[in-house]
Amino acid sequence: MKKFLAILLACSFSVSLPAQVVAVKAGTLIDPEAGKALQNQTILIRNGKVDAVGVNLTIPADAKVIDLSHETVLPGLINCHTHLADGNHDDYADPVNIFKKTSAQFALESVPNAKVTLESGFTTVRDVGTYRALNDVALRDAINKGYIVGPRMFVAGAYVTITGGAGSDSGLSPDLNLPWNMHYGEADGPWEVRKVIRKLAHDGVDHIKILSSGAVLTHGSNPNSQEFTLEELQAAVDEASHFGLRVESHAHSPQGIKNAIIAGVASIEHATMIDDEGIALAKQHGTYLDMDIYDDECIQANKNTPKDFLEHDAELGQIQRDNFRKAVHAGAKMSFGTDAGVCPYGTDAKQFAFMVKYGMTSMQAIQSATINAADLLGKRDLLGSIKPGKYADLIAVSRDPLADVSALEHVDFVMKEGIVYKQK
Repeated sequence: MKKFLAILLACSFSVSLPAQVVAVKAGTLIDPEAGKALQNQTILIRNGKVDAVGVNLTIPADAKVIDLSHETVLPGLINCHTHLADGNHDDYADPVNIFKKTSAQFALESVPNAKVTLESGFTTVRDVGTYRALNDVALRDAINKGYIVGPRMFVAGAYVTITGGAGSDSGLSPDLNLPWNMHYGEADGPWEVRKVIRKLAHDGVDHIKILSSGAVLTHGSNPNSQEFTLEELQAAVDEASHFGLRVESHAHSPQGIKNAIIAGVASIEHATMIDDEGIALAKQHGTYLDMDIYDDECIQANKNTPKDFLEHDAELGQIQRDNFRKAVHAGAKMSFGTDAGVCPYGTDAKQFAFMVKYGMTSMQAIQSATINAADLLGKRDLLGSIKPGKYADLIAVSRDPLADVSALEHVDFVMKEGIVYKQK
């Protein structure tokens, strides 16, 4: 019986548990903090964290050795704008699809999103809201408990939005009564905003997502509009701070962007129509711009994209890319975010080439998804680079991403906290 149980336990895990000591031999190691590529480095890992990095390190006799001497090794990538808990990619094209399935269906259909995201090299994500409130909390917790495979998730729980706003469920008859989890985040006025944030904090979220302008992918919305007043946005940032939570704001319109920056949010999501004044304000306040400049291709190409969404999106893609270039040249703080779900899950790395096309160096693009993203999350002591004391989150690619950043679209090796999830 004991032998049977041992076999059963051994077969119940799809990934190997980390050895106490692991030595990774890296042919080239990208150090985003120094902005350099280091040669012939050895990385020693103990109990899921980096213990030492350097040339000619002594490898303990009992260490498990992983030979990546012909590969380029990087820190695990971080995507600061995902929606992993919103079911499959086809459903994401139109929020009306949310009403066709139960919350349980959406949660279970989100499991592959987490797995493919991790295997594509993104070991951490900041998930910025779901129409079915708290599905992302459940997905995060299932990953943390080892029930399913996925990246480390920092979740928002729900959209904080005005009634009928950019984060509301829309497109249905007004005489329908929605269940609690489809209007959980609606708030009007500073005290309602505070109440919603108190609920979210109680329910275990990691950060707050508020929407200060209209949206492209919402029926009856206008991306040029301003949503929430400055007073409401300031209340959100203040209330979140009481729980140690940061706030990010969805914002397309110039004034929606500026209001959110003045209110003190940590990042602006999309920042599509940001103007020169908005860029200057972002620099002044140290606000990150998290611009999903690859999405336009997916919105236009998806045969399921509703006509009104295509009309919202008209010309905005190029406007956003031109403003991205301006923000890069101005020296604004930039993080990596793709709005994953708009494009198929697992394709996030395609955005790197667009970031380079529109003004970044390859190293800057990598930094946006490593040290910058870790800083935005408030986790730079644990994430974003391969340094002693940080989580052993490593990926490897066969080509040089500094010469051609599209190399990051083809990841050969993925390790999260010392556990190998993908190996060529």
